Amino acid sequence: MPTIPYLHFQNGECGEALAFYRDVFGGTDLQVMRYGDAPDAPDDWASVPHLIHGELTIGDGKLMASDFPPGLEGDPQKAVSVMQSAPDVETAQRWFAALLQDGDVIQEMAANFFSPAFGMVRDRYGTHWMISAMPSEAPDA
Repeated sequence: MPTIPYLHFQNGECGEALAFYRDVFGGTDLQVMRYGDAPDAPDDWASVPHLIHGELTIGDGKLMASDFPPGLEGDPQKAVSVMQSAPDVETAQRWFAALLQDGDVIQEMAANFFSPAFGMVRDRYGTHWMISAMPSEAPDA
C-alpha cells in the first residue's frame, strides 16, 4: 500500500489549493466532498462550503486534503514537506516557479549530489514542497 500525503487547510482554501496543484502538476481525477454532503453530517454543516475530503492524482500518486472541520483551528503544513519528483530539469523549474507565485523560497533550486535541480518552496497555501528533477542516467563506461 502506498503512503499518501494528506494536507489540511484553513479558511476554506482546500478546493482552491487542489485545483492549483492540478494545474501546476497536470493532475487528473480531482474529486471533492463538502462537509454538508457527508453522510450523517450534522444539520449545522449543511451550509458549510469547506471540503471534508478532496483528492487528486498526480502522476502515479495521490494527494489528499481537507479543510479543518467547522469551528476547529489548525496549524496546516508547518513541519511537513511534500516531495515531488519531476522527469527533467525544465519541468522541475516550471513547477517550482508556479508554486512560488505568492509563496516563499525555502531553498533556491540548484544542482546537488542527488539531483540536477532541487529546490524547496512554501506555496501561497502554506504547503512546503520539495521539487527534484530525476537524475539522468550516466552512460556505461
